[in-house]
Amino acid sequence: MTPSGNETQTSTRPPIQMSGTTATIDASGVYYRAMNEQVRAAIAQGATKVVLRNVCGQRYIGTGLRTDVAIEVFGTPGNDLAMFADGPRITVHGNTQDGVGNTMTNGQIVVFGSAGDLLAHSLRGGRIFIRDGAGYRVAIHMKQYHEPVPAVVIGGCVGDYAAEYMAGGVLVVLGLGREAGQGLAGNYLGTGMHGGAIYLRGDVRDDQMGKEISRVEMDDADRARLSDLVGQYASHFAMDAKDILSAPFVKLAATSSRPYGRLYVY
Repeated sequence: MTPSGNETQTSTRPPIQMSGTTATIDASGVYYRAMNEQVRAAIAQGATKVVLRNVCGQRYIGTGLRTDVAIEVFGTPGNDLAMFADGPRITVHGNTQDGVGNTMTNGQIVVFGSAGDLLAHSLRGGRIFIRDGAGYRVAIHMKQYHEPVPAVVIGGCVGDYAAEYMAGGVLVVLGLGREAGQGLAGNYLGTGMHGGAIYLRGDVRDDQMGKEISRVEMDDADRARLSDLVGQYASHFAMDAKDILSAPFVKLAATSSRPYGRLYVY
């Protein structure tokens, strides 16, 4: 559970330890608002890298930042990490809670662990790499208008309603390390999807897929995109991209740009 801030955390601003252009902040027992204020203060002081230690549930880290500052998080950040962000490069040494990358415009998030629900909700740009798995409703409402193309790579598996109402971008699910019989995704995959692409390292049953999507043939552009994204994923987590890409992949895409058009009265 995320600390409430009234009993377990203090609103006192933690000190900023500067070493050149690197700022270090100890978030132990600090209320999320006080910690985030200090992150912005460190950037205003010229920090190009901010290290947050002992993070435990503080939410909104990196929210609304419009800079390419590097943020390293040691611990478990709370909800809405990098919400509305435009540019920061955030690395999490641990797991994350819900809403990572919510409506992010640009930037990069790398998580050395797993992610909660609503990962990449309405993602508009940037890259998100999750070493392990993620929860429910991954990449819902992810959108795209020409360039840039947002992308999410999940090393493990995803829960129900992944890519629900997806309107653009790319979701890659690798299913690495899954147990025998464990599926890549839950039910209702791609329900309402009308843009973008899903690449699965493996396959899912027909009854797990939304009626709006289907398997489509991969072309050279798909293979190049997949190779690039898996290569980036592998480089972040010291894995072998060639080994990951040696397994068969399936592409899922929408069969209609207006899946519910007949349900509306004009």
